[in-house]
Amino acid sequence: MTMSSGAAPRPAVPLVATVVLVATLGSIYIVSQFLRNSIGVIAPDLASEMTLSAAEIGLLSSTFFFAFSAAQIPLGICLDRYGPKICMIVCAGIAIAGAILFALAASTSWLIAGRILMGVGSCCYLMAPLAVYARRYAPNQFATLVGIQLGLGSIGTLLATAPLAWSVSFFGWRHTFIAVAGLMLLAGLLVAFVVREDGPAQGADGRRESLRESLAGTLQVFRTPSVGKLFLMNLAAYSSFVLVVGLWGGPYLTHIYGYGLTERGDMLFIAAVAQIVAAFVYGPTDRLLRSYKIPVVTGALSTALVLAVMAVAGRVPTVWLVAWFVAVGAVSAYTPVMIAHGKSLFPPHLVGRGITVLNIGTMGGVFLTQTVSGFVINLFPITDGAYALDAYRLVFGLQALFVFAACIPYLWARDSWGRDWGRDS
Repeated sequence: MTMSSGAAPRPAVPLVATVVLVATLGSIYIVSQFLRNSIGVIAPDLASEMTLSAAEIGLLSSTFFFAFSAAQIPLGICLDRYGPKICMIVCAGIAIAGAILFALAASTSWLIAGRILMGVGSCCYLMAPLAVYARRYAPNQFATLVGIQLGLGSIGTLLATAPLAWSVSFFGWRHTFIAVAGLMLLAGLLVAFVVREDGPAQGADGRRESLRESLAGTLQVFRTPSVGKLFLMNLAAYSSFVLVVGLWGGPYLTHIYGYGLTERGDMLFIAAVAQIVAAFVYGPTDRLLRSYKIPVVTGALSTALVLAVMAVAGRVPTVWLVAWFVAVGAVSAYTPVMIAHGKSLFPPHLVGRGITVLNIGTMGGVFLTQTVSGFVINLFPITDGAYALDAYRLVFGLQALFVFAACIPYLWARDSWGRDWGRDS
């Protein structure tokens, strides 16, 4: 995920070319984000139709993130050896197969297999665009481009709320996923025709790395100062939003407040909109504050507070419920700054592997929290098919503690804002 030479100046990219490129990379990320977050709205329907327990629902959702996470190190090597365009095209085919398999599944095992393929197929649609941006744009533009990419991708999260509920109510969830497979095909074709193939990245000495050198570079990533601290922060950060909007928010609204398919879709839609707006706001905050850590710590502690409030409050009036879902989306949108912080730790020839290693934490954290939360909810009695309020309160409270705990080592991470490896190395 680099330029050909760490010290070579980047030529300015015309505005129109930038808009077309960002729109193309954003479109395929939108589809992958939809696949990632699609369980939350349909979870009660899946549980009823396929007779799934809370633990099975949690496992079904989390296997996407496990597969996604497991693919990150191979992805990082492939990005630096073969280039982002090839990676995106191959992954599109895998994601299409997963969506079709999920739609046709007749058992829980086939649903899980479909989610695994969707996870592997979606593994590159943030990292590969970031590879493109890192190669073509200056470091001080990177966090803003990350914010735009994440903001556009959040449209996929948005589509996995009320629009998904609408589609399921008219066409059913199976036909909906067949249609999404078609959209992934179109997005993959768009990438094939629009994105320029930059070719493989080069090593620190300007030549292409061998596979052995690529693997050695991956080990070097793990030895980079502050990587462990950022990895822990990545474990907790994104998982908070997905825990609510991508999994338990829908069942929570149905079981505790009696919301139907459309109503819970609308509420999750509100949270997704809040995250989209906040992602664009968070993007440039590192430049305004001249720091990565200040906006990240602020967002993380705010997320822990918002989750703790609902854990303590229990059932609340509708106006406070809406405010809480808005807050969940808004305060957890600091991911672009955290990604930029991670990128700044690595020299150009290690950036691809570096941020994909950190992304293992991001997706591994979702797998961990969703799997554990399913087992936690299963510890409580089920009444008329509904999970207990105290079960949800405990899940929110545990996540709040998780985020707060991850903040502590992150406070001692190196704040490498403004570092340009092309200039400083």
